[in-house]
Formats: sequence, C-alpha cells, structure tokens
Amino acid sequence: MEILTWPTLSTTEQKTALKRSPLIGDSGLEQSVRAILDAVATRGDAAIQEFNQKFDGFNSAKIGELRMGEAEIAAASARVSPELKAAISKAMANIDVFHSAQQFRPIDMETEAGVRCELRSEPIEKVGLYIPGGSAPLISTVMMLALPAKIAGCEQRVLVSPPPINDAIIYAANACGITEIYQVGGAQAIAALAFGTETIPAVDKIFGPGNRYVTEAKRLVSQDGRCTVCIDMPAGPSEVLVIADSDANCEFIAADLLSQAEHGPDSQVILVTDSQAIADGVNDVLTRQLAVLPRQDIAATALLSSRTFVVDDMLQAAQVSNQYGPEHLIIQTRFPREVLKNIRAAGSVFLGAYTPESVGDYASGTNHVLPTYGYSRAVSSLSLADFSRRFTVQELSAKGLIGLGQAVMTLASNELLDAHKNAVAIRLASLASLEK
Repeated sequence: MEILTWPTLSTTEQKTALKRSPLIGDSGLEQSVRAILDAVATRGDAAIQEFNQKFDGFNSAKIGELRMGEAEIAAASARVSPELKAAISKAMANIDVFHSAQQFRPIDMETEAGVRCELRSEPIEKVGLYIPGGSAPLISTVMMLALPAKIAGCEQRVLVSPPPINDAIIYAANACGITEIYQVGGAQAIAALAFGTETIPAVDKIFGPGNRYVTEAKRLVSQDGRCTVCIDMPAGPSEVLVIADSDANCEFIAADLLSQAEHGPDSQVILVTDSQAIADGVNDVLTRQLAVLPRQDIAATALLSSRTFVVDDMLQAAQVSNQYGPEHLIIQTRFPREVLKNIRAAGSVFLGAYTPESVGDYASGTNHVLPTYGYSRAVSSLSLADFSRRFTVQELSAKGLIGLGQAVMTLASNELLDAHKNAVAIRLASLASLEK
C-alpha cells in the first residue's frame, strides 16, 4: 500500500488521497443500469429471464422457475453441512438478541393541557431483501436482513439473489422464516422489486448491499416516478479503515485489511497510524499474507486503490477517519475507547486487538449492512427501526384547542395561509356559541 504522511499533504492532496476506488463512479454506469430498469418495467419476467441468461448464465425453462418451490428449498437445505448449520444457528441467536432489544418504545404524552401527542410505529408491510451472490455468496447477509424483518413484523418478506443460489443462502433464508425466494440478481432484481413483474411482487422498501450496479439501481428506483419504493441506504463496495498505534499487531492489521480487500476489486482499505514502523511492517506482512489467499488477485486489485496515512497522533487519526467516513472502522490501539471518544463518522466500530471486523460480519449480533462511500457521516447502520415506519398522532380536547388555537391562527396568518387559520377559527366560534 502507498504510504503518505498526512500532515505534509495540502488540503487538496488530502481530499484526493481519500477518494474511493476509481472503479466507482463509472460515467456509463447510470445509462447501463437505467436500460435494465426500463426493460424490466416494460417486459417483466421476460426481461428477467434474458438478463439471468446474459449475466449469470441461468436459463430457466419456465417463467415459474424464477421462484423456488418448497421441494427445492428443502433439497438445498438438506445439502448444507451440520457444521455450517450450527454456525448459522449461533449467529442467528446473537443477531436475534441484539435486534430484539431494539424494539420501539411508543411515546404518548400531553404537551399541554388538552393536547395529546403520540409517536407510534408499524412494520413496513412488504420488504425486498437483496442477497449478493457472485464469487462470495453472503450467507450472513441473509440473517442480517431476514431476522430484523421478521422481528419487526413485516408481513411479506421477499428474497432475491443471483442464480444459481447457494444452498446455504437458501437454508439460512428458510431458517429465518423466508418463504419467497426468487432467482434473480443484479440491477434487474432491484427493478423487479421496485416495479413488480408477473411473478415477483413489488415491495415498499428494498434492503441489502451489492456491487455498484445494484447500488446504482437502488438509487435510480428510489427516484423513479413509476414506483414508490424506498431503499435502506447507499451500500456498495466494502471498505475498512484501521487506526493503529505503535502497540498494534501488524499481523492482525494486515489480516483485517485483506478481509475487506478480498470482497471485490472495487473495495478499499485504509490504514491510519502514528508509527512509521507499523506502516512499513504492515506492508511487509500484506505481501506475505496476500500470497496465500485464494482470492489474492481480487485483493491485490483493491490494494492498488488503498493507502496508508502516517499521522502525528491519535487525535489526528480520528480526524482523518471522520473525514473519510468508513463503512467499517477498526481501532487497534492501546486505549481504543479513548480514540472512540473522537469518532463521529463510521458505519460500525471494532475496538481492540481481539475484535476483527469479521465478527461483526457474521456473528457478534450487530448488523453488517452499513453505509459506504462516506455516507456514514449522515447515514446510520441498519437496525430494527429501518423495517418500520414511525408516525405521529395528535388529539385535542375542546380545552386544548382553546388554549392552542390563537397561536396556530397567528402563525397561519403570518404565513398567509388563511384556510389554515379558518380551520381553527370556525371550531373556536362553534365552541363559543355552545357556551352562550
């Protein structure tokens, strides 16, 4: 990884050094994805089948084969090893515990005499769960999406994934209560969830990470007037930033960096340290660890757009991290919670030498669907609340309207909205006539 000394860089150079992979932001991406969306919106299942053949080499003989049947799900589940089933069960237990603790607590109060205000929550009725496939089938993403959706009480939970779907993905989905599984991935899957097809139902909100085509498709459908679908967040290629001091373990750091670099060639990893020795040492270890990875070509490409920053101290390290806004932030320092006090932007934080990012990806209990591209400065990690919609309720008694009415009429009058004012005035006049 290229090593840069942060304090010696100009403001412009610092911004340039923190840019994401050049593989992100392809100028032709929007046009390509929009063409896929239009095809699915217009031709439905027929377009899905064509894209399945074109992108995934999947040729279903019948339209109905897009949805997996009960027998197929049972057969796939039977092929999963007992060891993997046990690991899935353990991860599900922790994810369930942590997300169940996030249950909404309603608010019901009087803001003043006779004025009752409430905050309520209801589950989103229909949700679409996108599970990436490709070279690394993300079994864990099934649990991260399906369990919160189930706990929240979402009535219809639709899962899509590129064909052929990995057996473990099918097993995990079934274990998490998913009964609707469709064999379609990429931008075309997002289009199907947004617009609906003859086979795949349209949903109210789409969840799940994916490559840049999936991310772009989610962005476009959320702004498309032909549907009214929401998305969870911008969740694209994976990234990690590691803050390390001179006490850190170079072997651990290199392993953490490579664990994200192996996701895809457009992933990015960053090391921020106050020790030149650590910067050099990590590069040496990266070379050695990379050489034995099965996905070394993918990781090596990601490392070309990754870099190390040498800073003056841990406060400056936190400032660099906040400016970057990483999806994952690992703090491997002697006093990680001291560094944490200065962190303002991160999707998920991992503290200490014995907390690799991998535990959050799989089984600690937190959610691994996180904002990327620096959106963690304003967007939160996925939680139970994302599967519900909150709404307010207000109820005024006659006394309440008498006490509040004049203030409302004055504000409405000053906004030149006379009908608003009249809606209150006519009621106050009615109350006044009752008193006579």
